[in-house]
Amino acid sequence: MSASSSTARTVMVTGVDGRLGFATAQLLIDDGATVIAHVLQKDRADETMEQLQAAARPGQVRMVHANFAHLAEVDELGRALDAELPRLDALINTASIAAPQKRTHTEDGHELTFQVDYLAPARLTMALAPAIAAARGRIVTVTSKLHVGGNLDYSDLDRSRAIYTPLAIYAQAKLALTMFSRSLAETGPQGLISISVHPADFEIDLPQLRSHRTAPVDTAASLLVTLSAPTTPVLNGGYYEGPEQAKPAALVRNSRARTRLAVWSNQLEHAA
Repeated sequence: MSASSSTARTVMVTGVDGRLGFATAQLLIDDGATVIAHVLQKDRADETMEQLQAAARPGQVRMVHANFAHLAEVDELGRALDAELPRLDALINTASIAAPQKRTHTEDGHELTFQVDYLAPARLTMALAPAIAAARGRIVTVTSKLHVGGNLDYSDLDRSRAIYTPLAIYAQAKLALTMFSRSLAETGPQGLISISVHPADFEIDLPQLRSHRTAPVDTAASLLVTLSAPTTPVLNGGYYEGPEQAKPAALVRNSRARTRLAVWSNQLEHAA
């Protein structure tokens, strides 16, 4: 794979207050793209913006905020951007958290990791999908190869009753996100490309699973920029581990399972 110049493109990156999102936004800025930089934590916005603007031309970076632990903020941001953006060349979803050690639910009533790592990015992505389709653009969603060990119990997706283990919760959320990415390629607006990727040989969100907790993310960020470029050949709906297409979990390949997840998610959104 070879990256092409991002000049004249507008790309949104979620989670730029995290290491991977920040590195990805920096590379896009260096390539000349206009970047819509999303932060999860509002108190990080000014510092993050200052750091990104250091290497940017005037007007090249726009900062937006939505705490994924509050779905009302996600929906508000989605509506605002949908109204303002006639087209968006790419969306790179990096915003994610590791599961906390203890069972935690949001004010919306959902298990925290499932909401932040699946529900929120899915809702924001759907709000932006028409603008991305108008640009014949791409959605690159960061997942994890740990999704293959995930499971979905539709009677208890928020894990109110099941045994809570952080790794199982994280795998479940990433499984749902990978299923969503595949479904979007098949049932979303015509014109967009949607792929999911495990971008590195270590877990971005789970430093405890690797020996080098400060491992550089430059290679992972470069891959995301490359995959978001319109000249990079990819399989729509594909799952990638690094630059290579890989086989996702069985539920990702199961259209009935993906439809069931989509129905559950849509019912939840309409009930909000």
